[in-house]
Amino acid sequence: MINNYVVAGSKSWNRQVFDKTIVKYPGQWFFINSTQDLSIEQIDKINPRYIFFLHWSWKVPDELINSYECVCFHMTDVPYGRGGSPLQNLIIRGHQETKLTALRMTEEFDAGEVYCQEDLCLAGNAEEIYIRATHISAKMINYIIEYEPEPKPQTGEVTIFKRRKPAESEIPEFNSLQQLYDFIRMLDAEGYPHALIRHQGFNYKFGRASFYHDRIVADVTITPIEEVE
Repeated sequence: MINNYVVAGSKSWNRQVFDKTIVKYPGQWFFINSTQDLSIEQIDKINPRYIFFLHWSWKVPDELINSYECVCFHMTDVPYGRGGSPLQNLIIRGHQETKLTALRMTEEFDAGEVYCQEDLCLAGNAEEIYIRATHISAKMINYIIEYEPEPKPQTGEVTIFKRRKPAESEIPEFNSLQQLYDFIRMLDAEGYPHALIRHQGFNYKFGRASFYHDRIVADVTITPIEEVE
């Protein structure tokens, strides 16, 4: 019997890793990048063994979570760091590495049982880290479909991360270049509001930052503040 599998991802690098790696795994694979295609009616037609969420920006319907085995990949050693914006919350707290956790999705965010974990380095800008995490997730997907491990309950003290808002991308006052560099790089990814300074009618948005011992070198995009962001 050939199993069907669904991979859901909202970022370009999710699709790239799917096409390059995941689709070659045993089984029949389907990629979804819109909420319309993730409806229970569409998923019922596929009847997947697992639904894997690489990077998903919308709430998954409870009906889907309760009907199928849904697996997401969260960038913390849960139950530490449940909640939104895990990468940014880790970097701003000074973490240099973390655990990428494959967990079963439940109606409570990031509270499900754990299938497996892998180390994840937090060096580089946000997009580089997301791409790195997607490649590691692909390896974890291969492990899950091959061995079908029984997920285990989370243990330890629960720490909740708060989802960051776009308004929090304005650069605050820092005590060091390292803190400023971390702030710029943690927001430097496709689809994220970049670190910015508002000054005399213009937005100065920073990306592609490099950190040297006495300076930061970065690209700056300047736009009028009245521009719709």
